[in-house]
This record gives sequence, structure tokens and C-alpha cells, in this order.
Amino acid sequence: MMRNETVGKLKTAMCILRETGGCVVAFSGGVDSAVVTAVAREVLGDRVLAVTGDSASLPARERGDAVRVAAFTGVRHRFIRTKELSDGRYAANPPDRCFYCKDELYSRLFEIAGDEGLPAVVDGQNADDASDYRPGSEAARRHAVRSPLKEAGLSKAEVREIARDRGIPIWDKPASPCLASRFPYGTTITADALARADTAEIFVRSLGFRDVRVRVRGGSATVEAEPGSVARLLDPALAARVVEALQGMGFADVRIDPEGFRSGKMNEGMINGESVNG
Repeated sequence: MMRNETVGKLKTAMCILRETGGCVVAFSGGVDSAVVTAVAREVLGDRVLAVTGDSASLPARERGDAVRVAAFTGVRHRFIRTKELSDGRYAANPPDRCFYCKDELYSRLFEIAGDEGLPAVVDGQNADDASDYRPGSEAARRHAVRSPLKEAGLSKAEVREIARDRGIPIWDKPASPCLASRFPYGTTITADALARADTAEIFVRSLGFRDVRVRVRGGSATVEAEPGSVARLLDPALAARVVEALQGMGFADVRIDPEGFRSGKMNEGMINGESVNG
């Protein structure tokens, strides 16, 4: 059962969605956009279309989760092929990389919205997102994308509360940002490099780890797992298995991060796109 405060904020988000009169949802396959999709379907019925941008930057499991959640909600859903890797500004992997990806995506979504006769495009940003460096938010602002969860003041924990209450199958799914976030800023992004990082993460998750990142620097890979599971990952036999598998994928040097995964680690020290760490 949801807390009264969450219920109140949810009602606000529902009003925001209802007032759009119909919308395209930027649907990543994550829990935030899943909640927006489910709630939009509740209040707008068939006046909702969920669209997932598909490219080499999208982790493979996100595709499957997008299909699964769309089927669960009964919403109309489609994939579109995005071309951010063809944009040199994105492929160069600057700190504002996400802006160029989202700028293309939102342009495409508004075209689709126009074709479908839907007045608005909405996304899954929540109230906590302001605490991390998110240049994609600037693209949303420029395109006048609505963010019902954020506008209603719903935190990530409250979004999960709503998802659980509605039985959304991915309510407790860890966040899974695009694969380009596995590479240091300034490292050129290629489809092959993204695929290799994804394959490595799929392998580590297959060993029973839920929240995994494989950070790539040149030919080296650093494996991060949720802090509560780091001790298991550092077990010599299991660590050797991980190292051997990733070396077989082409990584010359593989290490396990003893600190584990922490969201936003690659953005620490970022202020308005500038590093304060030197």
C-alpha cells in the first residue's frame, strides 16, 4: 500500500498527463518511464504511444524489458532506430554527450507525435535527477518535453513504490543508463566497443549479480558490482573466472573494483559539464 504522500504526488502526475490530451512517452525500458507509461495508459487510454530509441548504446536487456512492460500495460509501443553514433559530437564522448542523443530522440518523438495527433512528449525524469549531472535534461527543456514525475515531486523511491503497487514487473530493477556511460569522457565511442561492454556485463550478471558496470579504459576493464556483493565477486575462484571470460572478449587487463558500484561515479566532480577534479 502506498504512503499518502506518494498517493498525493501521483495524483498530481496523473493530472499533468491528463492535461496533455495525449502523449508520446520516451520509453527507455527502465522503471521511471515504465511508471509514466503505465499511468499515462490509465488516464489517457489509447491516446498514448510508448517509443523506445534503439541503438548500439542501448543495453540488450533494456529492449526485452521495454517489450515486457509495454505488454503488461497494454500500451501501444514501437522501437525507432536512432543514429547518435553518426553524430561526431556524441561519438567523441564529451561531458554533454547525452544532450546530443536526447536532442535527436526528442526531435524524432515530436515528429511521431505530430503524425499520431498526440499533443505532447513526456519522459521519465524524477525529482532526484537534479542531483546528478544530466545534460539530457537540457535537451528536454529545449524541446518542451514534459516530465510528470519530476513536476509532481516524485523521488526515485516513490516511483518504485508506485511501480510495486501497480505490479509493474521491473519495479525493483536497478538503473541502467546507456552503454556510453561506461567509457571515460573524451574516449571515442564505437558500436563494437559498446557491444563488448554489454557482453561483459551480461556475463557478470549471469553469475548472479544484479547491479553491474564494466568500465572501459582503452583495453582495460574494471568490473563493479553492488557493494553488498563485492566480497563474493572478489572470491579468488570467481574473480579468476570473470577475468578469464573478459580477457576472452578482448580486454587485455581486467580488475575488480573493491569499492563496488556507485551511481553517478563517472560524473563526480562535474559542475555544468566542467570537471572540478582536474
